[in-house]
Amino acid sequence: MRFVSGGQLHARFAFGDLQVVSLYDGYIDMPPTRLRDESGNSLAVVPDTVPLAEGNLRLPVNAFYLTDGTRSLLIDTGASDALGPTMGLLYDALTEAGIERADITDVAITHRHGDHVHGLIAPDGSEAFPQLQTVWIGAGDTAVFTGRLEPIRDRAVPIEDMVAINDWVTAVPAPGHTPGHTIYDVRSSAGQLLVWGDTVHVPSLQFDQPHIAWEFDGDQSEARTTRAALLEQLSEPDRFVAGAHLDSPGVARVTRADRGYAVEYLA
Repeated sequence: MRFVSGGQLHARFAFGDLQVVSLYDGYIDMPPTRLRDESGNSLAVVPDTVPLAEGNLRLPVNAFYLTDGTRSLLIDTGASDALGPTMGLLYDALTEAGIERADITDVAITHRHGDHVHGLIAPDGSEAFPQLQTVWIGAGDTAVFTGRLEPIRDRAVPIEDMVAINDWVTAVPAPGHTPGHTIYDVRSSAGQLLVWGDTVHVPSLQFDQPHIAWEFDGDQSEARTTRAALLEQLSEPDRFVAGAHLDSPGVARVTRADRGYAVEYLA
């Protein structure tokens, strides 16, 4: 995985015979009380190593566009206008990266929460991707296609089990945060890339202490188990991660540390 170029809202990486483009949708501020210990209680003490913005955790929100030059896939879509003024930059990020929305036909969603799926609909109520054909999403999360997302329902493909989306991406159920939480396993000549949604919310803490959970994990115990398994997998050679809430642009490698794991960003 090699950083190629970037701008204010995007970063482009070469990944063997694929290109990976990180797209910045903005950020969400959350109180540190969202962090949970193994008993499900708010974390008593937040380490000084965790940066705060006016007392809040600042969670960047990234989406990822992958292409082999012929086929492409957009993983997650940001929030559009659903979550306030600090979000909704994905469309500008695509423009900055030279990617036309009209060229996007296939989208994969990591899970049903608004900062990942509401970007399917633009602020004016139109479909953000006018040539959209398929939206992959975990079967446990398909109920999200109501209200503003109702027009997309007929193109949603529920993921029940591990399934190949194309020659280089496999959808892998990774429940815990939501019932349908899904990661996307991307393979190229350069190795393996796992694109995840909310496996990690606070990278300055949860790599070092992966037992720390998040208030909005639907099943905190299952989310911990999923996170532990993925981090161990990522610590092997030639493995990379692209994470929705990792520090932007959100592409990194993971290594074992004295306690837990360490993350090394690639740009």
